[in-house]
Amino acid sequence: MSGDCWSQAAMSDSLLALFSLAATVAFYYLTKLAYQRKRVVWRAPILVAPLAVIALVMGLRIPLDDYFHYTHLLVMMLGPATIAFAVPIYQQRGIIRRYPVTLVIGVLTGLLLGLLSSWLLVRLFPLPVELANSMLVRSVSTPFAMEAASTFGGVPDITAMLVLITGITGMVLCEPVFRVVRIRTSLAKGVALGASAHGAGTAKARELGNEEGVIASLTMIFTGIAMVMGAPLFAHVLG
Repeated sequence: MSGDCWSQAAMSDSLLALFSLAATVAFYYLTKLAYQRKRVVWRAPILVAPLAVIALVMGLRIPLDDYFHYTHLLVMMLGPATIAFAVPIYQQRGIIRRYPVTLVIGVLTGLLLGLLSSWLLVRLFPLPVELANSMLVRSVSTPFAMEAASTFGGVPDITAMLVLITGITGMVLCEPVFRVVRIRTSLAKGVALGASAHGAGTAKARELGNEEGVIASLTMIFTGIAMVMGAPLFAHVLG
């Protein structure tokens, strides 16, 4: 390939990568605006934006290398986002002092049930090893799950997808489940959503009420921290 042809190809790939980044961010904000106008599950950004990105990549036949050339920067932001979780912990320290026992029980119960249910699914259904190991941490928020996945022998990217599916499922099913098992208090709803459906559950909890959202956020954060800190022990026991 001549120098001019190589330069044109590189420029084309760079523009396609920039377009992919801009489109991904635009899809998120557009779906968020649409959801704010009418809050129904099938319009939730966590569901619609990924589908829109998939349709774009497949429809325009964008090579994955080009798509991820700049969009990987969005994934890198998970690190600072994890550190930023310290802010709501500090801001809501009053809630922590008010409900310490409830939060501890919610975190431990959510963490252990998430691990146990994932372990049972892996044992009941034959899955490739990497997929099985990636599934074990699906019940905590994405940045924590991706950090813990390698300890279990999983693939962080697969784990992120499983976390997304788990969160969407919890967001969709939470209200029918609350009615069936008669969960009525804001504290119980917040703990349940934060511990089982992480980010998506916390977003749903904020729709239910301010206290539900705060409790869900704290539960999600502490459950993720507990997963990362306990990952070596959990991997040894479940391995």
